[in-house]
Amino acid sequence: MHIITRKRLIEFTKKHPDCSSAIESWYRIVKRTDFNSFAKLRQAFPEADKVDNLTVFNIGGNKARLIAAIHYNTQRIYIRHVLTHKEYDRGNWRK
Repeated sequence: MHIITRKRLIEFTKKHPDCSSAIESWYRIVKRTDFNSFAKLRQAFPEADKVDNLTVFNIGGNKARLIAAIHYNTQRIYIRHVLTHKEYDRGNWRK
């Protein structure tokens, strides 16, 4: 899949270096895999959830949440937010 934009991942790992290996692992898996449906995505990421039209990934044993819009037909994943678990729970990302 084509990931747009990796910049958000890099910015998050600069602030939260304890999540860098988990984020890098997620990136490598998604970059190498062509997911054609949410069901296929769940095979690789069983903890992924749909929230409205977005997909939420638990990263690093729930240390971080990655929120993305996935377009399976064009093989693009748009990273909307990368948040700590606490930031995610506040819900400000929904606005």
